[in-house]
Parts: sequence; structure tokens; C-alpha cells
Amino acid sequence: MSTVTDPIADLLARVRNGAHAQKPEMFVPYSKIKAEVARILKDEGYISDYTVDTSAAHPRIKITNKLVNRSSAITGLRRVSRPGLRRYVGAQEIPRVLGGMGVAILSTSRGVLSGREAKRQNVGGELLAYVW
Repeated sequence: MSTVTDPIADLLARVRNGAHAQKPEMFVPYSKIKAEVARILKDEGYISDYTVDTSAAHPRIKITNKLVNRSSAITGLRRVSRPGLRRYVGAQEIPRVLGGMGVAILSTSRGVLSGREAKRQNVGGELLAYVW
């Protein structure tokens, strides 16, 4: 049995691959932080929906891809902070992704937040990923 050393990068890779292949739905092993990242992707309009499926032996997240004009709403994903090099930003240093067209995902003391929400709450944290 293989162990994933970076579960968030695994989630992003699965979503990226599913978006490029125009898959209608993808399955990802469940964890609380992955569910929160999926919630942000749904709130920002990059995916249609996500649900936690507990009927299988191991719980998993079912992510429904948002297809617009026969292509995915997600054009790119990038992991920023990784296990080998963590990246933290203050509330005033949160970057804009693609001139405001994308979203930054942060893990803060108030939970996993989008860049806009973290800026509004004036809180910084670990910069997890960029989505555009």
C-alpha cells in the first residue's frame, strides 16, 4: 500500500487531470483539509459540487467537474507551499492570482480560506495553492 506524502498535491493533481480529460466526476480519498479545499473550489465556482461518500470501505470525496462550453472551468492549478518548502504570507502579502481572475487558497488560524476572504478577515497563513 502506497502512502502519499503530500495529500493536497494529490488532490490538485487529480482535479487537474480530471479537468483536462473533461471527466464529469472525480473521486479523492477523504480528509478534512481536502474537503475544505473542495468547499473553496465550489464557493469560487470552479467545480459544480462535492459530496463526502462514506458508503465505500474508505471515505472519499466525490467532486463534480463544472463543464462550461464543453471545457472545464479550471484552466490551471498550482501547489505553492509544499512539504519541502513551506510558504507563509501575512495578511497584507496575500498575492492576487492572474490579476484577480484566479484564487489563492490559504490555511489560516480561522480555517482554510480563499485569498479574498483571508484579506477581508485580515489574517495570513500558509499559502496552499493557486487556482485559475
